[in-house]
Amino acid sequence: MTKIKIAHLYPKLLNIYGDSGNILTLKKRCEWRGIEVDIDEINIGDNIGEHDIYFIGGGQDTQQIEVAAELQKHKEFLTKERDRMAVFLGICGGYQLLGHYYQPCNGEKLLGISLLDAYTIAGNKRFIGNVTVKTDLIENETLVGFENHSGLTYINGSTEPLGTIVIGNGNNGQDKTEGARFKNVFGTYLHGSFLPKNPKFADYLIELALGIKPEPLDDSIEDLAHKSLLNKAY
Repeated sequence: MTKIKIAHLYPKLLNIYGDSGNILTLKKRCEWRGIEVDIDEINIGDNIGEHDIYFIGGGQDTQQIEVAAELQKHKEFLTKERDRMAVFLGICGGYQLLGHYYQPCNGEKLLGISLLDAYTIAGNKRFIGNVTVKTDLIENETLVGFENHSGLTYINGSTEPLGTIVIGNGNNGQDKTEGARFKNVFGTYLHGSFLPKNPKFADYLIELALGIKPEPLDDSIEDLAHKSLLNKAY
């Protein structure tokens, strides 16, 4: 039986706006195909070990500070995991910590682990609302979700955006980009949860992790959820 190992990084601290739904989506979409799934919750003080997929969600600044310090202890290992093409998905605060740093309005810079060539600075406006993104990574070519952030993220070098903003603000409200991708590391500001409403992208992550294309599923309900938010007014 095919098996996949998923690490859920710091769920006790970073699990805002239903981020755990992303883990549940990966789990069920594997199980429906007969793929065995092991999910390890990694909390403060835990060792990590090799996994096929690493997920890190969003949280408030206080929790993000604690996780940022903890991630520094694992930076070398996680960089090696990135370079052996393990899959990473970071949402909002987790996305920011996959970059070089997050600079709050007041307070010390939070160092990330530089898996993405990106950095974030606090803005003076909060972006809250529905988002539609055009992407060339998946079959149906759109991603949908809900953003709620004031961080302004800028990507550089070989790191590319997940896609182009159709509705919403995305990374920074200026350059029409949303999210980031380098190798198999992905970051996005799309909450609510992200993967249940974007099943093709969930399958894309599974395909990258296993190196095989998953069998198709009946996604009629998931597609209705996706379409209900597609191009929905901000």
